[in-house]
Amino acid sequence: MTPLKLPAAGELRGLDHAEAARRLAANGPNTLPGARAKSFLRIVRDVVTEPMFLMLLVAGGLYLALGDTAEAMFLLSAVFLVIGITLVQERKTQRALESLRDLSAPRALVLRQGEEVRIAGRDVVLGDLLVLHEGDRVAADAILIEGQLDANESLLTGEAVPVAKLPGADSGALFASTLITRGIGIAEVTATASATAVGRIGEALARTVEPRSGLQDASRRLIGNLTLAGLTLATLYFLLNWWWDEHALLDSLLASIALTMAILPEEIPVILTVFLALGAWRIAQRKVLTRRVPAVEALGAISVLAVDKTGTLTRNHMQVAELRLTDGQFRDEAATELPEVFHALVEFAMLATPADPFDPMEKAIQAFGHRWLEGTEHVHAEWSAEFEYGLSPEILAMTRVFPAGAPDRHLLATKGAPEAVIDLCHLPAEAAKRILAQVDAMAARGLRVLGVARGRWTGQVRPRSQHDFSFE
Repeated sequence: MTPLKLPAAGELRGLDHAEAARRLAANGPNTLPGARAKSFLRIVRDVVTEPMFLMLLVAGGLYLALGDTAEAMFLLSAVFLVIGITLVQERKTQRALESLRDLSAPRALVLRQGEEVRIAGRDVVLGDLLVLHEGDRVAADAILIEGQLDANESLLTGEAVPVAKLPGADSGALFASTLITRGIGIAEVTATASATAVGRIGEALARTVEPRSGLQDASRRLIGNLTLAGLTLATLYFLLNWWWDEHALLDSLLASIALTMAILPEEIPVILTVFLALGAWRIAQRKVLTRRVPAVEALGAISVLAVDKTGTLTRNHMQVAELRLTDGQFRDEAATELPEVFHALVEFAMLATPADPFDPMEKAIQAFGHRWLEGTEHVHAEWSAEFEYGLSPEILAMTRVFPAGAPDRHLLATKGAPEAVIDLCHLPAEAAKRILAQVDAMAARGLRVLGVARGRWTGQVRPRSQHDFSFE
């Protein structure tokens, strides 16, 4: 495989500024759909239309009719208390979510009139040429047209392993909000905003209807049953007082209303709301945002939570657990030092890895190397690769080439799939079989296994393929 080389400046020009502005005006900004924040009036409406709060309002009105102003004010103030708690909680969560959304909004490096321009992600338009480097978040769906990349698509697929991208419609599809973990390339934007894959997911979520929680359904049934029972008993009591005992009509009516108020549990709505709000506040201390207070009830009812979303719900963090040579083994469990025999293995694994990587596996390699080899001659933070060969479908290994003193002398560091590294080393069949048996044993324990090789090369004309080098 030929080392990566992007087109020279001027070969690709991209859109001109006027055309980009026209497309932005025609298609709108490149922003993802999201749920609108609830207005104050909508929050009030949602609260007071709940049967339990309607009961408070009715009870307060009845107390006013009875002339008990103090009791009426107490009940009505409870309604305003609940509205205030709900409003504060939802506003607080909404502000936090908006801040997170603004913080994660990507910026994009695009080609406009042959020049690289850094713009806000919302200003990317159809047909723009995105210049993508390691660590960039893709601003819109696009097709890779030059270069070679690895993209972390766990946001969409849940798969933690980066996906290799090569130019072409089939192998070079890039998706908005995914992360470039390796390589450099140029991609042409094919969809923006809600037309992207992640935008369609956002639209589907925005259209969902929030069901009532179990507690809300149970409270509605309870209030309905108590209201029916209270009205039935109040009616019977009114008829008995007025018709049977021949009491005055007004006195009988007031007595039946007092009986209704005694039956209805006016405190339930306040207690439920306060306790749910306290639950939302407690989990907020653990950095969990509650968009809707009733969601606390659903969270509290969970006994088993099963998820498969690496990189979004989980940290997508890796660490080096074990090292193997043909005649030695090191496990990073209770070790206090790294034996000298493993130093070269770790040294060349680090050299085969960028110094400041974004890929979780490469981060783990660098962290392990600095932990055990810091301060030794095996850490080469000042070294810079002269050129490198990336992963490809033909060779699942990458090689970085470093100058080694003389202009035509070079040091090689390679890592990749064990089968690919064994092939690059041209090992005899028996030696390859022994190593693959070790690989299978490690993989059976759930480890992700990489092979590491080193080599030297003398020459000035870069070989087309890693196979043209000699490794050990």
